[in-house]
Amino acid sequence: MRIGKVVKSSSHCDYLVQVDEQTEFLEAPKADEYGFGTFVKLEESNGRRTIGLVYNSQLINPNFNNLGPRLTSEPDPIFAPDLIIETRTVLGTVLIGSMDSDLDGHYGIQGIPRGVVPVETPVIRMTPAEIHSFHRDENGRPQFVYYSHLLQAGGQFAKQLTYQVLRELIDSKLFSEVEERALNVLSKDLSWRQTMSAMR
Repeated sequence: MRIGKVVKSSSHCDYLVQVDEQTEFLEAPKADEYGFGTFVKLEESNGRRTIGLVYNSQLINPNFNNLGPRLTSEPDPIFAPDLIIETRTVLGTVLIGSMDSDLDGHYGIQGIPRGVVPVETPVIRMTPAEIHSFHRDENGRPQFVYYSHLLQAGGQFAKQLTYQVLRELIDSKLFSEVEERALNVLSKDLSWRQTMSAMR
């Protein structure tokens, strides 16, 4: 499912995505389809797929606090110009890797992606199968290499985001029992560190 398009970047790994509006797209996404911690892929025309995580959202409303002059009566419908809706929803997205493929299928290359994603690149919500493939290396082994990168680049909610990703990966049941135990260890360690930092 398409969520929106890239409109800006704040750094090599921090991109701003403008969500498709229902007034412009027939199949515009609903609010619960691009929430905090959503895995997305930025699909370029050359076939390159960069993977990101939604870590923040912002509502843009130019009319907020607009103290300009107002009409005292209803405008004449014959002469009233068409109104343009300028409210927007934008998503902060941290890039955590890319997807590649070989004869055995798709796999993830995790970490800071090398390429720069162009403006207007479509942003699409990932399926559970794609998320699973991203967490496998080219040899089919499980991986979670972007753990430390996410803690540093995931914005002010980085710890909560990382913890949520861990819990969702565990709950997805896409991983074996041994792999789930490893994810549980990371999850408990992060939860403990958050508790200790809150007590200081």
